[in-house]
Amino acid sequence: MHSFGYRVNALVTFAVTILAMLCAMASLSDNLNVPSPTAEVEVLNINWFQRQPNGNDEVSLTMNISANLQTVFTWNTKQVFVFVAAEYETPQNSLNQVSLWDGIILSKDSATFSIHTTNKYRFIDQGSNLRGKDVNLTLHWHVMPKTGKMFADRIVMAGYRLPEEYR
Repeated sequence: MHSFGYRVNALVTFAVTILAMLCAMASLSDNLNVPSPTAEVEVLNINWFQRQPNGNDEVSLTMNISANLQTVFTWNTKQVFVFVAAEYETPQNSLNQVSLWDGIILSKDSATFSIHTTNKYRFIDQGSNLRGKDVNLTLHWHVMPKTGKMFADRIVMAGYRLPEEYR
């Protein structure tokens, strides 16, 4: 006969194997979800656009951010991290990203939102590269599952141009 320790070891090994298989199936089932979120970021006002004493440009914006991210939620979703970034090109860098606002969505019920806000984080460029610059406002989201790999995507709202002169 087998000892008590051997039987406990076999039972725990079997339970962990079943748990790993269930986690793998849960993670794979997320691949069947095809989300179709919608979002819009609208700049209502430029509060100030100035050159700092050290030569860097700084912009303060008032925005309307509205989104419906309910379709990214599945039964395996723990939370969704969402943020708005300003993306633009400069002679030094092909892609500059500055986070303007962020939030955490904990449930499908709160995944539809519309907020009126100023940028939560400072929009500063190292140098005077922002005057007359074309900026894409992009809503990014990162889905954090209960088990499995994270998923990230974005919606780009192109075509916003910053002023030529400081205000």
